[in-house]
Amino acid sequence: MSKYDIIVLGSGPGGYVTAIRASQLGFKTAIIEKENLGGVCLNWGCIPTKALLKSAQVFDYLKHAEDYGLTLQKPDKDFGAVVKRSRDVADGMSKGVQFLMKKNKIDVIEGFGKLKGGKKSSGYR
Repeated sequence: MSKYDIIVLGSGPGGYVTAIRASQLGFKTAIIEKENLGGVCLNWGCIPTKALLKSAQVFDYLKHAEDYGLTLQKPDKDFGAVVKRSRDVADGMSKGVQFLMKKNKIDVIEGFGKLKGGKKSSGYR
């Protein structure tokens, strides 16, 4: 008999939600992820991109502060800090997925495709 009822490949937005629901329904569940929990969207795609866009939007607001009746010194940018913020946002959300895996007793297996080359951690990384 298998150790798991359900094994989910990939921990992107579809994968981690599926694993959580399976666990909530009483299935012994594992999730396999080759990199960071949350998948491409959370770690390198959608979420960091949205954080970068938000910084650009705030900078644009600051450049037009006078349009809002506000006076500032000339706004400036620090691209290193902007990128660090986007990474911090993504890392925080990945840690949130790690917490959900632990809370729902889902084993996280580092690897890809049917346990190949993977190693197991107990519910979080």
